[in-house]
Amino acid sequence: MKFRETGSTQTSIAMGEYNGAEYIGINEVPSPRVNRGKKISLLPLVFLIFYEVSGGPFGVEDTVNAAGPLLALVGFLVFPFIWSIPEALITAEMGTMFPENGGYVVWVSSALGPYWGFQQGWVKWLSGVIDNALYPVMLLDYLKSGIPALGGGLPKILTVLALTIALTYMNYRGLTIVGWIAILLGIFSILPFVVMGFISIPKLQPKRWLVADVHNVNWNLYLNTLFWNLNYWDSISTLAGEVENPNKTLPKALFYALILVVLGYFFPLLTGTGAIPLQQNLWTEGYFSDVAKIVGGVWLRWWIQGAAAMSNIGMFVAEMSSDSFQLLGMAERGMLPEFFAKRSRYGTPLVGILFSASGVVLLSWLSFQEIVAAENFLYCFGMILEFIAFVRLRIIAPTSPRPYKIPVGTIGAILMCIPPTMLICVVLFFSSLKVLIVSLVAVAIGLVMQPCLKHIEKKKWLRFSTSSDLPDMHAATRENDSLID
Repeated sequence: MKFRETGSTQTSIAMGEYNGAEYIGINEVPSPRVNRGKKISLLPLVFLIFYEVSGGPFGVEDTVNAAGPLLALVGFLVFPFIWSIPEALITAEMGTMFPENGGYVVWVSSALGPYWGFQQGWVKWLSGVIDNALYPVMLLDYLKSGIPALGGGLPKILTVLALTIALTYMNYRGLTIVGWIAILLGIFSILPFVVMGFISIPKLQPKRWLVADVHNVNWNLYLNTLFWNLNYWDSISTLAGEVENPNKTLPKALFYALILVVLGYFFPLLTGTGAIPLQQNLWTEGYFSDVAKIVGGVWLRWWIQGAAAMSNIGMFVAEMSSDSFQLLGMAERGMLPEFFAKRSRYGTPLVGILFSASGVVLLSWLSFQEIVAAENFLYCFGMILEFIAFVRLRIIAPTSPRPYKIPVGTIGAILMCIPPTMLICVVLFFSSLKVLIVSLVAVAIGLVMQPCLKHIEKKKWLRFSTSSDLPDMHAATRENDSLID
């Protein structure tokens, strides 16, 4: 891989800044622009990341149920430093080093080879599809108090199916449309909590924030809920090829989205736990609508429920965009059959969207807690591969220019990955036996699938090809090896 820089040396820069390096392929062609449609600019990208990671405080209620107000509030302040910031920084560096739709699949392939790159793509795509199956469930959890018929049975099944079809069509029509819709949905989702915050000021009692019983904490639920609400920063990397000037736009968008996400969790929790007496067992998904009714009345409850619906729509379309473009990026790299690279007339990955939507429909019957636990396990496996790839590329290709570079050396990069890796181990330790077995079976399927696809390619049963527009992702390591020799 080659880069063209404006200066003679490469320097480390703070997150949100850009050092002027321009991504150039191995044959000195510009970074991949297979989609000739309109690219995503900074503001839509910020809200797409917001919906990839958060979408608002919907779903954080279980942290209070599991551990009480104090640990819930502390968790959303401390957890970003252990997990979110390191993951966002690595995404900024690697995403600008490889600004194409393969995202983390390309990072791992470049560092560890195509076999492990495929495994990364498999577990990340699967965890993303499992994650997307959660949003119709969450949406109905918020609406069922006003429309009890949506709580189960045939009406719930038909509603989930109708929602999946409608939101899949939005992705089919074009990613830029999704980006601007994400902005409007983001404002609508956040605004009622701002209003609730002002209304609750006279009712706040700070002593309610200090309630904690460390001897009766449901650590599995607490950690899984925190982890789920503050991960997926790397998902936006699979859309890097669709971003306008990704070298400059991606780090800035990650920086602004990080601030938006943390504030969007902390202050609603501060308001909700401080304004009403604690009934810890009631703090489950959907409870913010009840808090809104107590604090402001029925009108605020309906606004929160509408915001929850819009938030889940935004998270669904953002996640499906990431998942489907990941499959497209893998096909462009020859990891999947060529038909996965087929684009619609709107420039969107048609086959990838259909596959992702099918997975959502098949998995949407699971409960909230089961979905969260299963996707977290698979996500942890993928993140371990990402950390290894990040450190390995720092070691084997230290001179490869990075348009954005975390201002630490190789030792600093290793140390930065230790706290989130330890957190992964803790999350996995508290996983249930059922989640462990299902997740390991899913991983095993990926280990077998890649050799099978290679056999299919060798027999020419399906067509595989690598896009000529893409740079050689192994060029940097080969160039470094030649310098050593």
